[in-house]
Amino acid sequence: MTIEEAKLYILEGGKITEEQALSLANHPDKEALYEAAHQVTRHFMGNKFDTCSIINAKSGNCSEDCKWCAQSGHYKTLINLYPLLPTKECVRHAVYNRKQGIQRFALVTSGKRISDKEMGQITDTIRQIKRQCDIKCCASMGLLTRSQLQSLYDSGVENYHCNIETAPSYFRQLCSTHTIEQKMETIHAAREIGYRICCGGIIGMGETMKERIEMACFLRKEGILSIPLNLLQPIPGTPMEHTRILQEGEWLTTIALFRLINPNAFLRFSGGRAQLSEVTQRKSLYIGINSAIIGDLLTTIGSQVKEDNVLFTSEGYSLTENTDWEK
Repeated sequence: MTIEEAKLYILEGGKITEEQALSLANHPDKEALYEAAHQVTRHFMGNKFDTCSIINAKSGNCSEDCKWCAQSGHYKTLINLYPLLPTKECVRHAVYNRKQGIQRFALVTSGKRISDKEMGQITDTIRQIKRQCDIKCCASMGLLTRSQLQSLYDSGVENYHCNIETAPSYFRQLCSTHTIEQKMETIHAAREIGYRICCGGIIGMGETMKERIEMACFLRKEGILSIPLNLLQPIPGTPMEHTRILQEGEWLTTIALFRLINPNAFLRFSGGRAQLSEVTQRKSLYIGINSAIIGDLLTTIGSQVKEDNVLFTSEGYSLTENTDWEK
């Protein structure tokens, strides 16, 4: 299958296989691959662009041993450690972000899951946010129980985020304290309750291109329509601190393949974007990135909202359209 044949097949509603995607990844004409992905993006997604912001509402001391993460209690990093932030602080951030035009706001907590006591404070926080502004609320709080997910949903959270992080076949090399299957149990329960799902991962953790394609196809099979794509930032103190930084061309090829495999999904700029040159960021937007986490991120400095808005609109995207995806 040529790049042109793949593009036409996708535009007509076809789904390329992992083998076909790997063949496209190895094609020498990368510009043709990028152009095909661009056309698929515009055909299925138009020019709408989704923005969200996050607050690290609880930091560090995590029981899990994810090799990339500064918040794991298994590693000695320079991360700030603190318990659940006060409601007032979270509300202040949400209102501030909405005033900047950001569409969604996510509370993110460290740990395998939060306690029921913490859930009580969080649901109160969400209700107060909803009373003070119209920002859409998201949450990323680990492997919650069904009753916890229901409480969070009832308080006003619309989207639940739980990354698979990498290809299912590679995950066990990066984390031994929980499994992809446990993550999917959480995602399936959240979807049954009524949440929109946001699920992606980190590129550049030693996985092969074949494994990235496996991840993209797995997300398609699960019907995921919001896919955060982080670029690994090797953090001192973690087992991945000496990992080779991904070449920008390899990143762009990965974006193109994720778009061709998931033509109707929001592909989201997430952590690690600051490592990319402006030229590569713009190329990523051209190829298929059509959403972003903006503002400060979890354990690294993020981006300036005004500068990002200029960047996104200069690449032809609109920040004012409804970007809710299917549940």
